[in-house]
Amino acid sequence: MKFLVDAQLPPGLCRWLQARGHEAEHVFALGMAGAPDSRIADRAVETDAILISKDEDFMASGRPALRFLWLRCGNMTSAALSEWLDARWAAIEEIPDTGEALVEAV
Repeated sequence: MKFLVDAQLPPGLCRWLQARGHEAEHVFALGMAGAPDSRIADRAVETDAILISKDEDFMASGRPALRFLWLRCGNMTSAALSEWLDARWAAIEEIPDTGEALVEAV
């Protein structure tokens, strides 16, 4: 799978995803840290990436092709985020098989 990681999440999440065999880009690395949500959503759609964010505003983007993984985990360290994702990752990896555009990870 291919992911676009939003600004509220650490760049290290890209490395975590890549270690699991996925492609991942962070908005910081793309020079999009200050970009509006609409541009970030456009980039995800254009590159066929799943957008990962803690920002619920993307849920109302109105882009039918946007695949969005909304992490509802609160603020935590990168290590804690890795542990949190480890516990949920098997279900998250089923995203392409479900056909769902929005996946909420709580």
